[in-house]
Order: sequence, then structure tokens, then C-alpha cells
Amino acid sequence: MNRSVKVGEIYRYRPTGTVGKVEDVKEQQGKVWALLDYTKLYYDVSLLEPAEEGEYRESSYKERKSGDQSNLRSIEELQKTLREVDVSEYTPSGGG
Repeated sequence: MNRSVKVGEIYRYRPTGTVGKVEDVKEQQGKVWALLDYTKLYYDVSLLEPAEEGEYRESSYKERKSGDQSNLRSIEELQKTLREVDVSEYTPSGGG
């Protein structure tokens, strides 16, 4: 796809569904890349599609960081639970 991506427009990266506002556009080695604000990563514009304003949620670094911390706590709680569970209680016994 050869389209003109402009700074300030909202796009979705098709492979992952990531939605962000374009902060920068550059051409490098024959490909056009767009920087999305949500991840601060450059994406090949051939894999971007326009997204609706309602799909875009502007979040600050601080919000994402606090979300990462709560996700980390959830993972730690899950790991603790898994260590406490006696798997032998759930393993079938006997011959078949």
C-alpha cells in the first residue's frame, strides 16, 4: 500500500492491533516508517491502516507504567498460587 501517512493521524498496526497517533514519519532504505505515540516504536506504513478516533486512547507514560506494575503483581500472585497448589490432587490415578 502506498499512502501518505501524516503526523497527527491515528493508525492501527494490523498484526497486533496497536493503535496510536503518528508522531513522526521517515523513509529509510526504501521503506516509509511511522512512529506511533503509544509504543514509541516505528512501524512499516504498509502494515498500518487508518483507525477511528474512538479506538485511540491517549495514555501517559505514568499511566502505562502503573499498569505494568499491577500486571507484575498479578503475575507474582499467580506464581505464588501455582507454587502452593499440590498438583497430585488433580492428577488422575489408576489404570485405564
